[in-house]
Amino acid sequence: MTKRAVLLANLGSPDAPETGPVRRYLNQFLMDPYVIQLPWVLRRLIVSLFVLPSRPKDSAAAYRSVWTDEGSPLIVLSERLKSAVEKQVEMPLAMAMRYGNPSIEQQLLKLCEDKTIEEVFYIPLYPHFADSTITTSIEEARRVIRDHNLNVTLKVIDPFYDHPDYINALVESAQPYLDQDYDHLVFSYHGLPETHITKLDKSGSHCLQQDNCCQIPHPAHKTCYRHQVMRTTECFASRANLPADRYSVAFQSRLGRAKWLGPNTEDRLTELAQSGAKNVLVICPAFVTDCLETLEEIAIRGEEVFQEAGGESLTLIPCMNDHPAWVNLLADWCQQ
Repeated sequence: MTKRAVLLANLGSPDAPETGPVRRYLNQFLMDPYVIQLPWVLRRLIVSLFVLPSRPKDSAAAYRSVWTDEGSPLIVLSERLKSAVEKQVEMPLAMAMRYGNPSIEQQLLKLCEDKTIEEVFYIPLYPHFADSTITTSIEEARRVIRDHNLNVTLKVIDPFYDHPDYINALVESAQPYLDQDYDHLVFSYHGLPETHITKLDKSGSHCLQQDNCCQIPHPAHKTCYRHQVMRTTECFASRANLPADRYSVAFQSRLGRAKWLGPNTEDRLTELAQSGAKNVLVICPAFVTDCLETLEEIAIRGEEVFQEAGGESLTLIPCMNDHPAWVNLLADWCQQ
């Protein structure tokens, strides 16, 4: 039997909520050609001239607002998830970050110190496909294996955006919040520039070419982030018996001047408040672990936007984090 190790991978976090570490983190993140999809020279100019001079200070303040005594929420919660899964599997298991520490390189090399390992089962912790999350994570793992001549094969999990067990775990983790009184549920997904979607449509004639493109079957859906988040929403709503008028989809975390997927989450929250909604829930299924984008962007700034527009309360439904249903599912996948 092939001896397997498992590597989980999340996005990453600065080492500390201070300007210097945040600047290093943003530089690594934004210089990734899968994130800002421009030639190196243009990417370097944009990052060096327009991002790094001012954004690290603002981002550091945002990180400080959610930082815990244990450290970065994303790192702490990811480690808790790893520890919980580790108790259920009888194989080496590690958690890596695409940016920052512990790196994919560090963790792969550590796993492969055991020369009997023949296969690494790689689980990037993103339900939906995007070059800026899944592709870059896979390519980094392949680079490490190639550069260090590691004698292992890499087996990668497929995007699990509509996997029935994933949907069940997501709904189960959210159910206590859905059982409360609320006016509307917003599915807030991390945004992407529209070009990240259209460039992967090999036909050049389907994605974002019509309003209902995500509902029309097409080969492009295999790598279409927008289709996949819409499908997650559809499956969740069906499983949780949500009325169609009680939920909507929006996209957060815009950066730069390119046209991004919409509607924007803050715009949607404003619209809801102005239409009379007083109590809203927000769930962020693009993330399996709470992080800056959920804890600060939604729970803090999102609530401020909603209240300023006339709403009363915004409740963030936590990510699955180390919820038992999610832990059990990951453990099952590791052993398949």
